[in-house]
Amino acid sequence: MLRKYKYYLRKPKGEITKDILLALFVGGMLIVGGSSTAAALWRSILQRKKYPRKKFCDTFTRLHRKGLVAIEQQGHRVRVALTPEGKKLAGYMQIDRLEIKRPQKWDGMWRLILFDIPNLKNHQRNAFRGTLEELGFLPLQKSVWVHAFDCVAEIELLKDFFGLREEEVRFILAKNIGSDNLLRKHFQL
Repeated sequence: MLRKYKYYLRKPKGEITKDILLALFVGGMLIVGGSSTAAALWRSILQRKKYPRKKFCDTFTRLHRKGLVAIEQQGHRVRVALTPEGKKLAGYMQIDRLEIKRPQKWDGMWRLILFDIPNLKNHQRNAFRGTLEELGFLPLQKSVWVHAFDCVAEIELLKDFFGLREEEVRFILAKNIGSDNLLRKHFQL
């Protein structure tokens, strides 16, 4: 997702890099005891992926040098966490994997997203609109988009990621939105 709107982050290419960032993003932080922080992270979180230990440690060191991962010594313990820049990148990767699940039976409700994002946030507005399109939303108007399936969590994640306020993006659940033949055809209902 967001292929057209990569305005502030470059996506990592290596699977090891993605897995390290997402593991720290989801877990928040890791506190380990021992000498090699990268090796402890490899053992505790990502060993099941079967990455070679040396390659994993090299990737972890590179992420630390780039300022994406912070390491703090606290006595005999080491705290490993993402820096703000690392959190942005991990959040971007999480947004990139979003999808709206289609339930077996439609509940008959339409999900409308209305947004009024100021010109000062032009990049966020364009990226938000592009992400809605990639998630399968259909535009009713330029800033009114609709989806047939539950997507509250996905919209909240997008609002947080793009730094949008409640006043800028509204979520409406509606039973009747007028003639919906085109929408029913689009969502195969």
